[in-house]
Amino acid sequence: MRRPAKRVTITDVARAAGVSGATVSFVLNDTPGQSIPEETRRRVLEAVKQLDYRPRGSARSLAAGRSDVVLLSIPHLSIGPGITRFVEQFATSLAHAGLTLVTHLAGAPGRSLPDVCAAIDASVVASIDPLDDDIAQAVRRAGADIVFTTEVEAHPTMRRMGRLQAEHLIALGHDRLGYAMPEHALLRKIADERLLGVAEACAQAGIDPPLALDTKLDTAAMARAARRWRRESVTAVCAYNDEVAIALLAGMRHAKLTAPEDLAVIGADDIPLAQVADPPLSTVAFDLEKVGRTLAEAVVASLSGRKPRLTPTSLSPHVIHRAST
Repeated sequence: MRRPAKRVTITDVARAAGVSGATVSFVLNDTPGQSIPEETRRRVLEAVKQLDYRPRGSARSLAAGRSDVVLLSIPHLSIGPGITRFVEQFATSLAHAGLTLVTHLAGAPGRSLPDVCAAIDASVVASIDPLDDDIAQAVRRAGADIVFTTEVEAHPTMRRMGRLQAEHLIALGHDRLGYAMPEHALLRKIADERLLGVAEACAQAGIDPPLALDTKLDTAAMARAARRWRRESVTAVCAYNDEVAIALLAGMRHAKLTAPEDLAVIGADDIPLAQVADPPLSTVAFDLEKVGRTLAEAVVASLSGRKPRLTPTSLSPHVIHRAST
C-alpha cells in the first residue's frame, strides 16, 4: 500500500518563493497594514499554484478570526428531492460568499451536533428544525458564533399541502378520498400533518374523512391498496409524496386500473419523474430553493456584521395539474 503524499506546508511555499512564512501568510490572507512588493506577491502566488498548496482550516480560522464552515442540521429522514434542492441551493449560495457547507443528520446514530460543530470548527450552525435551548447553547460553547433556524413555516405548510391535494380533487367532483401513507416510520410525523390537512378539507366540504392506508413502494402491495380503495368507493387518492404516488400508478396498472378513470392520484413534491410518470402526475410543488437562498443571505449578512433579515419563509405550495387527475 502506497504511503500518502506529504502535505505541502506554508514552509514549503516560503522556501520555493524565497520569503519568510510570515510573508506567505500576509499575502494569502491579504493582511491589512502590510506593504508587500508586487514582485514578492507574484512569487508567493506562483509557488502556491505550483505546489498546489491549500491552507489548513485551522490556519484560516486563526487568520480570519473565524472559520469558513457552516454546519447545517437536517432531520434524519429519507432525503427527498425537495430537501436535496434546498441543500444544493444553500451550499451554492454560501460558496459564492467563500463559505463551505457541511451537513449533519439530526437524530442519526453517531456524534451529536455540538460535537460535530467543535470537530470541524464551524462558525455558523443552521438547522431546518428549531433547536432547543440546551442544544443551541451547547453549539455556542462548541465555538459557533451564530445559530440559525430556517424559520420555515413547516407544520402549517405540511398541513396546507394536504389541504391543497384534497381541495384539488374535491373541485374535480370527487367525494370519497383515500390517503396513501408512506412505509418509512420516520416520515410518519410529516405524513400525519399532511393527512390532517386532507381531513380538514374533507370536513369543510361535508364529505367523509379520507380512508388512509399504509403502503409500500411495491407494485403488488400498491395493487392491493388500489383494489381496497375501489371496494370502499374511493375515487381519488392523495399520496404522501410523488414516489408513493408513482408506485401507486404502477400498482394500478398491475390491477388493470387506470388513472384518473378508476382512481385519480395526486402526489406532493414535484420530483422530476412526476411529469414523465404514466400518466403524468398531478402534484403539489413548493419552493425550498427560495428558503436555501434566504438562509444563505442571512448567514452572510451576520458574518459581515450586518443584521440579518431572516423572517419566516413560506414554502408557497401550489398544485400542478397533470393527467393523473
